[in-house]
Amino acid sequence: MIEFFGYLGALLIGVFLGLIGGGGSILAVPILAYLFSINEKSATAYSLFVVGVSALLGGIKQHFKGYVDWRTAIVFGVPAIIGVTIVRYYVVPILPNTLFYINDFQFTRRMAMFGLFAALMIPAAISMLKNKKERKVKGGVKYNYPLIFIEGIIVGAVTGLIGAGGGFLIIPALVILANVKMKVAVGTSLIIIAFKSLLGFFLGDALIMEIDWQFLLTFSTLSLVGIFIGSYIGNFIDGKKLKIGFGYFILVMAVFIFYMEFFIK
Repeated sequence: MIEFFGYLGALLIGVFLGLIGGGGSILAVPILAYLFSINEKSATAYSLFVVGVSALLGGIKQHFKGYVDWRTAIVFGVPAIIGVTIVRYYVVPILPNTLFYINDFQFTRRMAMFGLFAALMIPAAISMLKNKKERKVKGGVKYNYPLIFIEGIIVGAVTGLIGAGGGFLIIPALVILANVKMKVAVGTSLIIIAFKSLLGFFLGDALIMEIDWQFLLTFSTLSLVGIFIGSYIGNFIDGKKLKIGFGYFILVMAVFIFYMEFFIK
């Protein structure tokens, strides 16, 4: 029964992605961890694959609408890919089960990874709750290369640790550091998320971890089916109101993860 709800959750990930254009993949880690009882290393690895595949589909759709700047995607994407690959291949495997003790309190690797994930769910939720006004962009695309490289490495490293795409970090960076229009930033961010997540998974986890491909492909397929369902339902539902509701749901999920990791366990 719990697995049934887990697969239903996989479908809902796609439905939310199809309805509001983002955010749904942030549910992948808690679904994998709490409904399928997958450990933190595998949950974040599998999430990278699910996030990458979903973002790739969304990015291709945005490309055909003319909302993807491929040069910007490469400039931002390369350092992000470097960051996520280093973390998944070199850092995560050597993290000990227990990172440190505070008196009798044992701070574990799972607490660190899921705690960071829950902490970053809060600004992600806030970005959904805000009524964003598109920033007026003057002139063409301009690159602040040093800051872009640093930001890319950081976003890639965070993605590697928590298994989420980090679109709420990438989109503002594209607008501020590269002078990209908001609609183009959203489409381009999907391509960046897709490539850094998938390459991080295949160049990191897939080389050093045993992957349950049958489960992962089933989970991912359900998410993709959900995207098409969500896109269709979106024709009849106010996406802005739904996005606000989903933002509050993400906040509740963040509190739930903190409670499960730091109080229950």
